[in-house]
Amino acid sequence: MLRRYFLASLAAAAQPPAVFMKSPGKGTAIMGIAYYAKPTGLEMVSLEQRWSRSDTIDTVFRRTSKDNGATWSAPVESKTGEKRANGTWRKHPRAGYVDPKSKRLLEFWMEAVLPTDDPLEGLRRYGVYYSIDGGPARQMIHKGPGFDATHPIPGSELGRNGFMLGDHGSAPITAPNGDILVPLEIFPAKDGKLFNPGGGYTWSDSAVIHGRWKNGDLEWTMSNIVQGDPAVTTRGMVEPTLAFLDEKRVLMVMRGSNDKNTKLPGYKWYSLSTDGGRTFPAAKPWTWSDGGHFFSPSSCSFLVPHSNGKLYWLGNITPENPKGNRPRYPFVIAEVDKASGLLKQATLRQIDTRQPGEHEILTLSNFYAHEDRVTHEIVLYMTRLFAHNDGWEGDGMRYRVTAS
Repeated sequence: MLRRYFLASLAAAAQPPAVFMKSPGKGTAIMGIAYYAKPTGLEMVSLEQRWSRSDTIDTVFRRTSKDNGATWSAPVESKTGEKRANGTWRKHPRAGYVDPKSKRLLEFWMEAVLPTDDPLEGLRRYGVYYSIDGGPARQMIHKGPGFDATHPIPGSELGRNGFMLGDHGSAPITAPNGDILVPLEIFPAKDGKLFNPGGGYTWSDSAVIHGRWKNGDLEWTMSNIVQGDPAVTTRGMVEPTLAFLDEKRVLMVMRGSNDKNTKLPGYKWYSLSTDGGRTFPAAKPWTWSDGGHFFSPSSCSFLVPHSNGKLYWLGNITPENPKGNRPRYPFVIAEVDKASGLLKQATLRQIDTRQPGEHEILTLSNFYAHEDRVTHEIVLYMTRLFAHNDGWEGDGMRYRVTAS
């Protein structure tokens, strides 16, 4: 197991972060991200998401840049919530993705009407939507008979049980054949109720849906579903992130949990497809490349490929067994061994952690990253979030990490 002295001795991977988007005040946390808008060049889009409670985006401000994020346009607000006759409409946008083969900009989000505006109602109601090059909204629906706006993918019937994208790390990737692969989490149902065999806060399954270009749109077909074993993870398989290791092998890393059963070890989990992401075997604990285990809380993570040919993983690793979601620090980067799909312990570097005097509820999670097209640094956008009883607080920060 990973020991405390090892984390304490880690080399720093980044200089101190800079404020990217400042919070307007206590009670509002900013989660700010930026992404490239075209397959080449320096044009970018940024999203400033304002949060005052968990799993709800109060509003979003969108900006554009033509100089790689050095300067930005005036913000334009975009609604993410609206009162309607049958409840409150909510929208959760994710980072845009430029498909390197088709050269198109894809933007994905979840939306639904929540009857009482309880975020957990989204587990029954959220579906996934997308636009192409800023065009009209399209719903993600599996191709073939029996699938429609209410029954959009296998295993989901909106109103009974929904599905969604994980955090920004659940980003699309492009296959060698040009397909777009999008990782999903699905909230299973049984006997008309959400299925929660692990007894944790929620329960999720994971899957990958493939989009194939046809007549200017994407035709969607889904992989098999990867389910967790409730004896070893109390919240199933959550917030998958994807990367190709070679032309056929697709690595999927997922968040598990020991929520409500902290005697279980808190791990990240993985499944390795050998057929381009069409089928995935049962998940296993994700380990160091030598087979040794490490601890990780129930938190999102992100596989980030780099132009140097390496594949990096960003997320939380803790020196001791976590308790559910906590602690969500330290935040680290490490290289993935492309032969095994496992993590190289010798490459582990710390990006940020709790500082002396800071509250133990510090959360270093809910982030996005991309490679800078000029410097080739990994640019990380992450909020140093404190969720106090009397209100959230936290500025959106920007880190620059050397890709070694």
